[in-house]
Amino acid sequence: MSDHYVKVKVQLEQMKSSGEGVEKEEADIIEDEVLVASPPASVSPIPASGAPAAQRETPKTSVTCRNQSKSRSKLGKDEKNTCTKQDSVPALQGTIVASNANSGKPVNRKDNEQQMLQIKGTGKMLQGKTETNGNTVPIHAPEDIKVGPHNKEDANKVAKRRKPVTVDTFKAKTSLEALKLSIRQLKWKEFPVGRRSACDIYWHGVSFHDNDNIISGQVNKFPGMIEMLRKINLTRAVRTMQELFPEEYNFYPRSWILPEEYQLFSTQINLAKDIDLSQKPTFIIKPDGGSQGDGIYLIRDPGDLRVIAGSHTKQSVVQEYIHKPLLIDKLKFDIRLYVLVKSLEPLEIYIAKEGLSRFCTEPYQEPSQKNLSHVFMHLTNYSLNVQSGNFVHSDSLSSGSKRTFSSVLYRLASKGVDIKKVWSDIISLVIKTVIALVPELKVYYQADIPPGKPGPTCFQILGFDILLMKNLKPVLLEVNANPSMRIEHEQEVSPGVFEYVPSPVDEEVKVGVIRDTLRLMDPAQRKSLTSYPEHQQEEMLGSPVRGTGEEGRVLPSMCLKQVFPKYTKQFSYLRTVERITALFLRFLGVKGNMRLGPTGFRTFIRDGSAGICGGLLLPGPAPVQVPPPEGAGGVPAGGV
Repeated sequence: MSDHYVKVKVQLEQMKSSGEGVEKEEADIIEDEVLVASPPASVSPIPASGAPAAQRETPKTSVTCRNQSKSRSKLGKDEKNTCTKQDSVPALQGTIVASNANSGKPVNRKDNEQQMLQIKGTGKMLQGKTETNGNTVPIHAPEDIKVGPHNKEDANKVAKRRKPVTVDTFKAKTSLEALKLSIRQLKWKEFPVGRRSACDIYWHGVSFHDNDNIISGQVNKFPGMIEMLRKINLTRAVRTMQELFPEEYNFYPRSWILPEEYQLFSTQINLAKDIDLSQKPTFIIKPDGGSQGDGIYLIRDPGDLRVIAGSHTKQSVVQEYIHKPLLIDKLKFDIRLYVLVKSLEPLEIYIAKEGLSRFCTEPYQEPSQKNLSHVFMHLTNYSLNVQSGNFVHSDSLSSGSKRTFSSVLYRLASKGVDIKKVWSDIISLVIKTVIALVPELKVYYQADIPPGKPGPTCFQILGFDILLMKNLKPVLLEVNANPSMRIEHEQEVSPGVFEYVPSPVDEEVKVGVIRDTLRLMDPAQRKSLTSYPEHQQEEMLGSPVRGTGEEGRVLPSMCLKQVFPKYTKQFSYLRTVERITALFLRFLGVKGNMRLGPTGFRTFIRDGSAGICGGLLLPGPAPVQVPPPEGAGGVPAGGV
């Protein structure tokens, strides 16, 4: 028997005789061995036995004293107590030694007992263990668990105090006032003179290229949208769809492009007159790049054209004039509806539940040679009629020369008009028009932002100008890439002195459109809403947490209603040209510098045959009536 064994045996007998004193001393030693890096209030160490451990506060610098057990030591008389001074470690990365809270006795380290940390409010446990050599394995928090010096209520407060969305309004131009008001309501942060670092949203007044240095975030313009919505390009896009689906695209008047189709126009009109002498059609001429009614005039004979085929002729579109429009108070009017194209891929379309009705200022008469020049009778453009002495600025939303669309619908409903049918036809018109525009827009988009190149995502508010015929059929007049979002109008306060004054009807409609567009484009909101159905998305957008505006006021419900992809099944068969465009971009690219070899050609045929043949050769489903937006103007809430 070795001398070392004898010494150990004597020491054990002495410890037994000392009883509670030794037990208390050993407990104190173990307590000194525990290194607790001030666990956060949201983290509580739990011993393996299930008994709650007393929390201790330690300074930022702590001392770890490690008493090496004599029974395991091989140093004999040279045994020593070693103390090491070290900096405190981050939360959840210290070592834990479990103790029995009930008895005060140390836990046998040879048992390899697992130690656990419970994260309050998560139900998750962190586990560590004590090795046989007396050392403990550090416990690390998983990456998906974030702990900090705050409880659940503090976390909610932090969520509410999230970093505000930043909006660059330097290029906003005419929409600036409505945009500023919307940003204030959302409690977002505006940068009116730009910002060196990136913003979340860039609001341009004219085009995507108002600022060419944007490589991230979101821009409120699509590349190529201005070009696509010029009178000629819009006519070509719709005409392509009319050739494929004549019945579905009969909402756009028959049109000719000048000067290239002047001879065709002249021949067709003169031939029609020769067949039926009673025909006296009227045509409206629209300059390709015109706006606000500039350059528009009416004719009754091709010879009356002010533009004649030639090299210096301005490009224009000539359309059949709708001579039997719906009248209210004997006045002709049109409808301005705001449509949000949220994305092209996937295609997402929203339509505003409220719009504007803009009235002529002279009682309507069917076109004649005498009244063709009466623009206040035939043209509904606000910028023209506001110059008339009969124009009425009203603080009421249901009277005056500019009113809400809902006020018109309520008036029609009182006369027995099926308002739901009117809304359904308008929604179909909007979806079909956007579908006609998307193919070329995708080509423009890829030309500016090729795949793999950093760039922003895009969205855009469009202004649809629609005329209701006497039989209540909607007719598309034009689509504006940059609809006016002014919420004030010019008023003469004294002879020769003009100033801008608020326009209640404009503010009622336009602020809601811009505000809810921003809500839909909120970067944090977009990520959190994608997995929820549409009705739940609207509830979340209007909730007090995410939708609270100024002074804690809960924002109104969304004025924008999703119509696509909601009605994808009814309109998917119309996307034939879009499918062909996808094949073009895939195999040829925008620059057309790729060549198809035999393998590529076979792939083209295999992948493209189903889409092309399905769209061009197979008949589409019968038109389906689309229900109007719930809560839209003239339609009671509760749906159809």
